Amino acid sequence: MAAAHLSAQILQPVLPCCGSFRRVNATGIPSTSPSPLTTTFKTRNQKLKWARKLSLVEQSSPPKPTFDVEGLVSFLYDDLPHLFDDQGIDRTAYDERVKFRDPITKHDTISGYLFNISLLKILFRPLFQLHWVKQTGPYEITTRWTMVMKFMLLSWKPELVFTGTSVMGINPNNGKFCSHVDFWDSIQSNEYFSPEGLWDVLRQLRIYKTPDLETPRYQILKRTANYEVRKYAPFIVVETNGDKLSGSTGFNAVAGYIFGKNSTTEKIPMTTPVFTQALDPDLSDVSIQIVLPSEKDLSSLPDPNQETVNLRKVEGGIAAALKFSGKPTEDVVREKERALRSSLVKDGLKSKMGCLLARYNDPGRTWSFMMRNEVLIWLEDFSLD
Repeated sequence: MAAAHLSAQILQPVLPCCGSFRRVNATGIPSTSPSPLTTTFKTRNQKLKWARKLSLVEQSSPPKPTFDVEGLVSFLYDDLPHLFDDQGIDRTAYDERVKFRDPITKHDTISGYLFNISLLKILFRPLFQLHWVKQTGPYEITTRWTMVMKFMLLSWKPELVFTGTSVMGINPNNGKFCSHVDFWDSIQSNEYFSPEGLWDVLRQLRIYKTPDLETPRYQILKRTANYEVRKYAPFIVVETNGDKLSGSTGFNAVAGYIFGKNSTTEKIPMTTPVFTQALDPDLSDVSIQIVLPSEKDLSSLPDPNQETVNLRKVEGGIAAALKFSGKPTEDVVREKERALRSSLVKDGLKSKMGCLLARYNDPGRTWSFMMRNEVLIWLEDFSLD
């Protein structure tokens, strides 16, 4: 599954049971301005001519639907979360000749569509999360979602993440879905077949070694070509002063706390990643942190033995994360921070001061090309609308 925002010049397809095109705005939601059946436009200095069928009604003075579109919205809220579980989706809600398209896959029957879902379940073990469902036309419903998958055929089981929107056309004759077109947030060229889409899949197959330890809980709201937007649940850290983002000063003090150097000599399970956080524009006011297990709370945790070590609850929130491998030297970390902040400005997102470096691996036991590192920047606000 997938979807992404396209430029205002890219057309969504019109399926056989409909009669006109609808343009797609920058949010991935179709607008109501009509366009001709076949449009020629330029993308990255190459002329592309394509006409894809999507909207299920003439947009100039469409007839009033004879079925309950709001009921279909409610149906999708209930049905789509079962996309990859044993229950599955209700095939009776779809035409036998339903048209499914995403950037690298197409099927023209409900049987082919369901086969694609079954194949994904075997190869990738996908986790699907539905964010919202909206009516975007008289015979059209749009959904937004996140899908996280692990490719089970590779020994390192890489994680692939896709987010986007699906535009679902409704057959005006029977009220069933006759089209389903996905757009991925991570690419610009979403029309089938998209080489950019294939490359987006392949580049996520690289090796990142993530230890089998507890991590702070987060939900991926959106994945672009350059970063993820995550919603973090609250978590507790033990922290002390550090020297620089890439430094290790203070690590022994916070590690000592979880290894038993606390008021009750309690040993606390290790987690990942280790955070270093800078709170100032110069990225020089740094603390080093270890996240404590999620079942712990401040009232039940022992006090640190050292006065320079503190316990603190992080309230969570929305953060942008840029993942990279290799040794996270200070120059590399600052370069990644600048790149991430530049992408956020380009995308119109307001970020907070400072950043975090997340290091998931023991540098003495992990090849540098397999290391998982992330730069995170907290956002002021974020909306999936």
